[in-house]
Order: sequence, then C-alpha cells, then structure tokens
Amino acid sequence: MIGEAIARAVRPPRVWLQMSTATIYAHRFDAPNDEATGILGGSEPDVPRYWDKSIEIARAWEETLFTSGTPHTRKVALRTAMVMSPDRAGVFDTLESLPWRGLGGAHGSGRHFVSWIHEQDFVAAIRLLLAREDLSGPVNLASPGPLTNAVFQAVLRHALLRQIAIPSPTWILKLGALLLGTDTELLLKSRRVIPGRLLASGFTFRFPDWPSAAIELAGRWRSQKK
Repeated sequence: MIGEAIARAVRPPRVWLQMSTATIYAHRFDAPNDEATGILGGSEPDVPRYWDKSIEIARAWEETLFTSGTPHTRKVALRTAMVMSPDRAGVFDTLESLPWRGLGGAHGSGRHFVSWIHEQDFVAAIRLLLAREDLSGPVNLASPGPLTNAVFQAVLRHALLRQIAIPSPTWILKLGALLLGTDTELLLKSRRVIPGRLLASGFTFRFPDWPSAAIELAGRWRSQKK
C-alpha cells in the first residue's frame, strides 16, 4: 500500500526507509554477517527448522519493498538489531530487570551472539541514510561489536552494579516462552551482524562497543528512576 501511494504521488518522496530486521540472517557462530555475506549461509545444523520462518518472512518483506514500482524513490531496507535506549518498556528496560531478579546470567549455552545498536547511533545512521543519495538496498543497523550472550549479560550486570546472577538453561527458557506465548528464538538465535555498508560509507559509531554503551544507558536509566 505504501508503494502504491508513492507510485501515484505527484511528488514522490526522494527516499523510502523501510524497517527490516537483523533476524533475516541465519543463526551462526562461525563468522559475522554483513550485507555481502548472504542470508542463509553458515547456519548451524542443530537449529530448529521452524526458525527459518522468521527469515522467510523478512525476505518476503524486503522483496515486496524492492519490487514496488517507485522508480523516482530511493529505497533502503533497515536491517536493524535491538535498539538500546533507557526508555520504559524498551529492550534495555526489559533486559535490566533480569539481573535484579537474579536471572541475568547466560541464556542457554551463552555461546550465541547478540547484535545491538545504541539509540544515538541509530538516529545518526538514519540521518546519514537520508542524506546519502548513493546508499540504497539493505543496510545493517547494528554496532560493529556483536558479542556472545554470556559476555553481553556479564557486561550488563557490571553496568547495573549487579554481579550475582543465575544462568538460564534452555529448558527453563522454553518453559518461560511457553507460558508467555512466545518462542526461545528471541533469546537463543545467534545474531552476529556487522554494519558493513555503514562502515564503508565512513559512518563513525559513538558507541561501537557494548561496555561503553551499557554504562551510558545504565546511568540514564538510573537517573530516570529517581
């Protein structure tokens, strides 16, 4: 419907930024994914096959975007990782609640990778994509520093000044997902995504690594709670 509206517009917009997802990439440990590595390569053999459904949905979503007849409008698919901000009910707010309940340990094996982006870098990247007429197609919006879930959780606990935490084995996560009507893919899929095209464009991340981002976010989160 958006594509049809743009096609009929007397003055079509010069750029269409469409949210996509970093979940479009396969679950993998061996190497990071950038926009040039492909989507399905490197998938681990023990992954539940139904996890492929989210990849199929993301691919169909992007295909619909890029096949829309909008010849005068540049199109960008934002393959976005978790956007971290201290706002209430956001991803960081949800994650920070786990250590306070003693549940901030590694999820499952803790080997799977977590991709993320600080809100300030997300906004700066959007501004870049609006301005750069030479950038179109899929663009990864993720920090250049994905890290394993075990390290991610440990850094978060340190930033929150909460060192004691209980690991969450896979069976507990499956039980919790069943009770919540969701799936463990959200917690256990390895998303090892790097922003190849942003880095090639000269974009500079203000928060390229999780320790600095976590400390800044935790500080603002605490100030909002006062």
